[in-house]
Amino acid sequence: MTPDLSVEVGKVRLKNPVLTASGTFGYGLEFQPFLELSELGGLVTKGLSPKPRRGNPPERIVETPAGMLNAIGLQNVGVDAFLRDKLPKLRAFDTAVVANVFGETENEYVEVCRKLDGATGVAAIELNVSCPNVRTGLDIGSDPEQLERVMAAVRPATSKPLIVKLTPNCADVAACAVGAQAGGADAVSLINTLRAYAPAPSGANGGSPGPWLGGGTGGLSGPAIRPVALAQVAAVARRVAIPIVGMGGIQSTAHARQFFDAGATLVAVGTESFRDPLAAGAIAAELAGGSDIGGHEHRPAVPFE
Repeated sequence: MTPDLSVEVGKVRLKNPVLTASGTFGYGLEFQPFLELSELGGLVTKGLSPKPRRGNPPERIVETPAGMLNAIGLQNVGVDAFLRDKLPKLRAFDTAVVANVFGETENEYVEVCRKLDGATGVAAIELNVSCPNVRTGLDIGSDPEQLERVMAAVRPATSKPLIVKLTPNCADVAACAVGAQAGGADAVSLINTLRAYAPAPSGANGGSPGPWLGGGTGGLSGPAIRPVALAQVAAVARRVAIPIVGMGGIQSTAHARQFFDAGATLVAVGTESFRDPLAAGAIAAELAGGSDIGGHEHRPAVPFE
């Protein structure tokens, strides 16, 4: 018999606890040639803003020891184009679509959530309050009181479940989770990327020292941050009653189980999808089969050395 892996987030039931992390899976459709999207419990879109956004100048991605550093800058088509061009195609798949949203002001969060609220095919909304590679806005995730206020404003804008994506770049992530819960969040997700810096290689920038990324600093992800993620998930699990989506360097089913043991209800696969587009689906299948062995971890295309 196939085990029941379904989980609830607010009023929505997902068929299994494996998601893809925002910013690593495009709008989901880009992975269709490689992965059967219906194998997933859900997919989280890249961040959506009120208007299209071009993002940061290049360079925007650099590989680092045991991970990668990105400074995409939240490039996206905007919520209207997503609803018109992307969402109708996503409705064909038997998986929950979680729309990640961000804004530079409280009103922008509210605006995007209102547009998504009436959209058929959007199961839940994830609020990005924690991106480390943009210069304006998105710093509310490090202030529990401000986060609670923003949540209180956004909560009436939608009846869909709200997941708050917390930042690891703060003094007390558990306090921020408590603030999100108090403001009406149905779940929290963590961790987002860690703020980091990569120096330009010798000979770049006309020979002058400086950052390699066009945005200056960026977000570190991948296996290097997994111990940090596990510690923060465990800290949050001790303080909140709502579900936790754990993420940060998950490469295998064994890693996913580490997050469940730390207190996560669901997991999200992020950077590993760049190495192995099948990773999230393989983890979901292995959980269903009772396997602890993430086979895809042992056949990396490009090793994280």
